[in-house]
Amino acid sequence: MNNTLRLRQTALAVASLAALLSAAAPELALAADKAKTKAAGTYTTGDFHNHTTCSDGTLSIKKLVDKSVGSSAGAGNLDWFVLADHGGGSARNCTLSEDPFTPVAPALGLTSSATGPYPPATYPSGGQPASTAKGPNQSWESTLPNGRADILGDGTATPKVMWRWQEIQSFQYAVMEAESRARSKPMWVGLEQNAPGHEHISTTVLNGQLPWPKTGAGNANLQAQYEYCFDRSDSDTSRGVTNLWDCTVQGSGNNNANLDATAKKITGNNSASTPNLGHLKILEGIRWMSEKAPNGSIFVPAHLERAGVYNPTGSNGFNIEHLRNFNNAGPRIAFGFESMPGHGAEINRGSYSTSAVGGGTFGGTGVYAAEVGGVWDALLGEGRNWWFFASSDYHSRGSFGPDQRETTSDFFPGEYTRDHVMVRSGAASLTAEGIIDGLRSGNSFVANGQLIDRLSFTVCAANPALPRAANKALLEKAATAAVSKNNEVRIDGCATMGEKLVVRPGSDVIVTIALRDPVGTNLSPYSFANPSLKQIGVTQPLNAPVLDHVDLINGNVTGYVDPNNLAAYAGAWTANKGTPAAVNPSTKVVKVFDKSGWTAAADGTLTMSYRVSGVKASQYFRLRGTNLPANLPYETDANGNPLKDFDAAGNIACSDAACPAHLTLAVAGNKAGLAVGAKTSSYDVAAWADLWFYSNPVFVEVVNSVKVAGVR
Repeated sequence: MNNTLRLRQTALAVASLAALLSAAAPELALAADKAKTKAAGTYTTGDFHNHTTCSDGTLSIKKLVDKSVGSSAGAGNLDWFVLADHGGGSARNCTLSEDPFTPVAPALGLTSSATGPYPPATYPSGGQPASTAKGPNQSWESTLPNGRADILGDGTATPKVMWRWQEIQSFQYAVMEAESRARSKPMWVGLEQNAPGHEHISTTVLNGQLPWPKTGAGNANLQAQYEYCFDRSDSDTSRGVTNLWDCTVQGSGNNNANLDATAKKITGNNSASTPNLGHLKILEGIRWMSEKAPNGSIFVPAHLERAGVYNPTGSNGFNIEHLRNFNNAGPRIAFGFESMPGHGAEINRGSYSTSAVGGGTFGGTGVYAAEVGGVWDALLGEGRNWWFFASSDYHSRGSFGPDQRETTSDFFPGEYTRDHVMVRSGAASLTAEGIIDGLRSGNSFVANGQLIDRLSFTVCAANPALPRAANKALLEKAATAAVSKNNEVRIDGCATMGEKLVVRPGSDVIVTIALRDPVGTNLSPYSFANPSLKQIGVTQPLNAPVLDHVDLINGNVTGYVDPNNLAAYAGAWTANKGTPAAVNPSTKVVKVFDKSGWTAAADGTLTMSYRVSGVKASQYFRLRGTNLPANLPYETDANGNPLKDFDAAGNIACSDAACPAHLTLAVAGNKAGLAVGAKTSSYDVAAWADLWFYSNPVFVEVVNSVKVAGVR
C-alpha cells in the first residue's frame, strides 16, 4: 500500500471515530473543551532557564542564543528561547560577542579531542577573562562610554557592579529583540529569580517585550521592575532611579505592613527575627504579576530539591506547602516546577549533593517528581494544575570550551533536555504569548537525549456501541496520525495532557499513547556502547538510544487540601513517606508497556493503549519512559524505578577504547569490584547513558465524584 493511500485511509478512520465518539459524547462523556473549539497547534521546543556573563554564566547573549536555537553541530535548534540570568547584579558585559581564540591544545601539537578535530576557533571553558580585554567577560565599567558613571549599581566594587534591572532594561532586551527578529524565532528576556525565603525560580514578565514576529520598539520594563521589587539579591533602594517604581500590590495587607518606605518594596528576608518573611515576599511577587501581567507571566520554581528542605530563617528549598501557596496565589502564573534540573553532565548530576532533598537525583530527576506517589503526585491528587518542566540551566562546559562537544558540567539548551510544548497558533506565526499559554496549559512533555521527540497521550471515553477491538484500533490510529504531524488527537470525548475528561460513573475509558523513538542518532558525540547497558551484555550505541519501556502511572484525585489542616497541607518530604501532606498513597504504576505490548512502525512510532473499565473515582494518568530496563545494576530497581544517581557514580565501567579521557577513575573499594584506575561512566557519558521522558497528566473527573477543580 502506498503512503498516500495509507494516510487517506487513516484520515477516514480517524474521522469515523470522531463521528462515532461525538455522537456518544452526550451519553458518555462531557469533554471540557470540544475539539472544534480548540485552535490548531503543534508541539514546539524551548528552554527558559540559562545564563550568560551578565550573571554567573560564561558566554555572551549572542553565543548562547546561537548554541540554543542554531543548527550547528551540537546546537539545540530550539523553536523558542528565554534568556534568564540571575537577579542581583553583575560587573560583566554579556552584550559583547566573543573574539576568536586559538585553543592551547593545537599549540602543543595536539590536533583533536576525544570526539574529533578541534575547531579552528574556540573559547576557553571559563569564557574570556577580563584581563585579556576580549569578549563578554569585559566589565561594564571598561566598555561603557562613561565608565562607572553609566552604571546604576553597587559602587563599592571594582569593577563596578550593575544592578540586574538596569542590565535587563537598558542592555539585554535590545540584543534579544534584535536576535529574535534576525532569527525569526520568539525569544525574550526572563529572570532566574533568587527567591526570598527559598532558592531559585524561573520567571517571565512578557508584557512590553515585542519578540518576533512582532515589530516596533518593545521594552522589558516590567521584567526589570519585577527583579528590583522581588529578587532577594537586589539590595537597591533607588526605586529604579527615574523609573520611580512602587512595588505595592493593591489590597495586600502583607505588603503594606512590611514595606520599606524609601525603597517602596519589602527589603527583609527570612531571618531569626523575621521568620518566613521571604516567603511572604515571594507570594507578593505572584500577586504583583497577577495585577500587572496576568496573561504574560510565569513563575516556575527551579531545581526544587537542591538546597534541602525549607528553612524559615534562611533561603533554602521548597516544601509542599510552599508550592500549594504559590499555586493558590496565582494558578495562572505559578503552575509547575522544574523537578528535572539542568547541569546534567556534572559529576553530581543536576548539581545536587547528598544534602539535597532525597539525597541526589534519580535518573536526572529530583525526588519530588521521580518518586511515584510523592510530592508531585500529592499535588496532582488535589486536582491542581501543576505541571512538570525541565531546563538546561546552562552555565559552562566545565573543563571544555563551548565549541567542543564534550562537557563536564552543562548541556546547551536543547542539546540534551527539551520541553515539548503544544502551542495553538492556528494559521498564525508562533508567538511568545502562545508559548506562555502552551506552558500554562500543561499540554507538554519533557525528554532527555532525544529519547522520544513526539508524543500523543489521550484518555477517551469508550463507545459501547463499538466492539472493544474497534475502539482500540480507531483510537490508536488517531494517535499515530497525530504523532506523524507532531500535533494532538482532536476528538470530542477525549482529553490530552493538561486537560480533564468528564465521564459518567461506570464508564470505560481508554488510555492511548503514541510516541516516536526517532530513528538514527541523537546529539551525543559518542558512538561507543552504552556502559550502563553493557553491564548486562546489551550493545547499544550511546548516540542511538532505544526506548526500553513506558510506565503508565495512575492516582486518585481527592480534592484540594484545606490550608488550615496543617497536617495534611504542610511538611517536608521524608524518605519513609512519613509526611502525609507530601504523598499520594493511591498512586502506582498500573501498566508497563514494552516491545511485547506496543505496535512499532518503521519511522520509530510506537503505539499502545490500556482500557480502564467501570471508572468510579476521579483520577489522573501520567507517563514516564526510559532506555534502561528494570533491575539494571546501579540504575533501576526491580520495578523499573530510577535509582539514586550517586549509586551509579564510580561503579559502572566505561571499558570501550573510545571512552574519553576526562572520565573519573575507579577507586579502591568500589561496589562493582572494578580495577582501581579503570575509567567509569561519569560526567556527560553517564548522562547520555541514562535517559528518561516524563509527560504531564491527563485527568478524569467522574460525575458525582471529586471535582477536578484546578483543571479545565
